[in-house]
Amino acid sequence: MTRSLLIFMGAFAAISMSFTALALLPSLQLSTIEPTPGTDDYTYEEQLGRDVYLREGCIYCHTQQVRPQGFGADIQRGWGDRGSRPGDYVYDETHQLGTMRTGPDLHDIASRQPSRDWHLAHLYQPRSVSPGSVMPAYPYLFEVKPESRVRPSEVTVPISPQYAPPGDSVVVATEEALALYEYLMTLKLEEMSGS
Repeated sequence: MTRSLLIFMGAFAAISMSFTALALLPSLQLSTIEPTPGTDDYTYEEQLGRDVYLREGCIYCHTQQVRPQGFGADIQRGWGDRGSRPGDYVYDETHQLGTMRTGPDLHDIASRQPSRDWHLAHLYQPRSVSPGSVMPAYPYLFEVKPESRVRPSEVTVPISPQYAPPGDSVVVATEEALALYEYLMTLKLEEMSGS
């Protein structure tokens, strides 16, 4: 055998072993994970909301993983009743576990804060419902229009007078704001027996 052939075979073997160990075996392990009971695939509106969540960079300040007992104070803070499980993320294409916790963990936000009015007001102006919040406002996810021009099918957002638009104008949620709320409502930990 020539030296070039030996080098080629050695390189091919190294790449094959690396691919097997780093990609193939983990993929096979993950394919056997069953969804946590109560976990469903995203609807169109929930997926749109997840896309808005990613686009707006929510992942940079919020995590989506409740740490189990002994690994932090998440459960004591009321961020969930149990630690996150692999089955919680089965339907996520690219898991959004987060990078840091400038804001609270959102993995069980639907249980802690299910109010649509609260979430929409929080997105429009966080300090209107959480004084001292450092979260940026997302007013471009809403329209401000005269109350007389609001259609019955549109969702108006109750805003405290301090942050409300002037005059007879009201804040109306756009499709993206409503979709983001629907996505946040998918973030709910279901109780598991034996947890």
